Amino acid sequence: MLSSKAKYAVRAATQLAEKAAVGGWVQTADVAEQERIPRKFLEAIFVQLRDHGLVESRRGAHGGHRLTRPPASITVADIIRVVDGPLALTPCASVTRFRACTDCVGIEACRLQPLMKRARDAVAAVLENHTLADLIAEPVKPRRKRAPKEAAD
Repeated sequence: MLSSKAKYAVRAATQLAEKAAVGGWVQTADVAEQERIPRKFLEAIFVQLRDHGLVESRRGAHGGHRLTRPPASITVADIIRVVDGPLALTPCASVTRFRACTDCVGIEACRLQPLMKRARDAVAAVLENHTLADLIAEPVKPRRKRAPKEAAD
């Protein structure tokens, strides 16, 4: 299952992708507010994306974060792998970090592994072929405003 952290990372990277055309730096506070992501959690996500070369960061009033590459060259799979690790449901189906499962009795005899490989391939086919540029090109449905809480008498 995709973690909340990975979903936040994709949403945050999408915000950076929208500003990439003008080369603008985006501040953490702005992304946190726009995407409703806790600021401290978002800062940790940006550090992780920066450490893997997807984002660069700059301090100061005119600083913030921006993508290191064009949005069309960063896939959703790239971001998910940084945050959550391999796309595969089991380690024996992973292309990037293959290893036998801890309870494996033998990969050659495993009936589950071929199915897990097909599931991984299907997920990868979608996520590796969908870039940040694709995400920002998709129309966005307006968010519904939260109804105000009724005042207690």
